[in-house]
Amino acid sequence: MSAQKPCVLLVEDEPAQREILRYNLNAEGYEVVMAENGDDALLMVDEVMPDLILLDWMLPGVSGIEICRQVKSRKETRPIPVIMLSARSEELDRVRGLETGADDYVVKPFSVSELMARVRTQLRRTRPAAVGQQLTFDDIILDGESHRVTRAGEPIKLGPTEFRLLTTLMEKPGRVWSREQLLDRVWGRDVYVDTRTVDVHVGRLRKALCKVGGDDPLRTVRGTGYSLG
Repeated sequence: MSAQKPCVLLVEDEPAQREILRYNLNAEGYEVVMAENGDDALLMVDEVMPDLILLDWMLPGVSGIEICRQVKSRKETRPIPVIMLSARSEELDRVRGLETGADDYVVKPFSVSELMARVRTQLRRTRPAAVGQQLTFDDIILDGESHRVTRAGEPIKLGPTEFRLLTTLMEKPGRVWSREQLLDRVWGRDVYVDTRTVDVHVGRLRKALCKVGGDDPLRTVRGTGYSLG
């Protein structure tokens, strides 16, 4: 899996539909992990911590509505956007899905291109740099499209790993990331890297950011990991 790609958890029990959605999500540049039933989906939410969940309402075992309710009831998973997919087209069903916490509700059959647009809209909110948007924190500006970083108007030269690391931290200022979480997000889940490598690259990022002046914006949380601000 490539680092920094937005990760979509696709929960769909129908094989043909699942394959169509997987193909189109991959074509959009997303990393896709899949679950065929509600029980597996709940396990994968904790294991993967996806950037977005595409969730079918009718599933074997735990229903999509119950998965959505559990995801949105927990502080650590509440920010994950959930797009509910359902053959239920009645207004009452839409309202129920949205009141359970779904961020969007798409009725089957749907246009795949429209669904991909809805996915992009949700990710624009939670992973802005991954879809080419600009991030700002204090006097630091990161342009996800041009891959340029400036601080107080001065350009900052970063290697690819430091750029991905800063992107992750800037997308969620104030969040404390463990070393393991940073390894997953920055290096990718299929790459084995020692957690001490994170410390080395954080040190390089710190040095680059402070080289142009200003306070150190990175915070080390002892026994846990790192945070921006």
